[in-house]
Amino acid sequence: MVIDVLIAIFFFLVGLEIKHGLKDVKSAIVPIVAALGGMIFPALIFLAINPGSHVWATAMPTDIALAIGVLALLGKRVKPQVRIFLLTLAIADDLFSLVVLGIFYGDDLHPEKALATLGAAALGALLPLTKSQLNKAIKVLSPISTYFIVPVIIAVNIPLNIDLASFTSQTTIALVIARGIGKIIGIALFAWIAIKLGAKTHLHIKEIAGIGALAGMGMTVSLVIAEIAAKSQTELNEVRLGLFISAILSGLVGYIWLKRTPASK
Repeated sequence: MVIDVLIAIFFFLVGLEIKHGLKDVKSAIVPIVAALGGMIFPALIFLAINPGSHVWATAMPTDIALAIGVLALLGKRVKPQVRIFLLTLAIADDLFSLVVLGIFYGDDLHPEKALATLGAAALGALLPLTKSQLNKAIKVLSPISTYFIVPVIIAVNIPLNIDLASFTSQTTIALVIARGIGKIIGIALFAWIAIKLGAKTHLHIKEIAGIGALAGMGMTVSLVIAEIAAKSQTELNEVRLGLFISAILSGLVGYIWLKRTPASK
């Protein structure tokens, strides 16, 4: 019950961030398109390795709190535009994830879980707030989500009783490869296509690829989808393990990549 309340607050904030972050779609077109690529490729790679699995969508979401946390460690080594691009991408990613959740897993959602996820996000996105009220709500809820809700959700889902077979399961391997490689390829490729078609960005494609590596850190929304989609406790544990491994690897790769990538002018 407590976890459901925390999840509801988290998704309510997601709705607020979608409302706030995607107003100027024209200037955000590259990260929005990149977010789409960063979801399609991991899903396709996951299904190629683990065909027929019902938990394929756990390969898609990006965890904004974890990714921004790693980015913060880089400090002034990266431009402010990198953070803005990542934030916009993650917000678009959240929106697309909600669409996927509603379309592909709607039948699996119990009423309580539906209210705590889609309902809470819809409330946040549709609540008639002024710009000032919206900014204040996000300012209040963001640190609560980042420093309390997200850690609690992750802690509750830490795979403590994992047998060795889970490390070599198709689900675990598929998640690690799909998130670790698919996010980089999908985000960089779709961003490149958007730029070639005339969309504007202040970032070099190498910086965008580094953001793609960080985007491989997907926990909170992926864990919620896993709870809904997994057909057994064993499968759920394999998803949890895959997400933890891919989050650690993606965080390290993204950190090293962006640290060694010279900021473009």
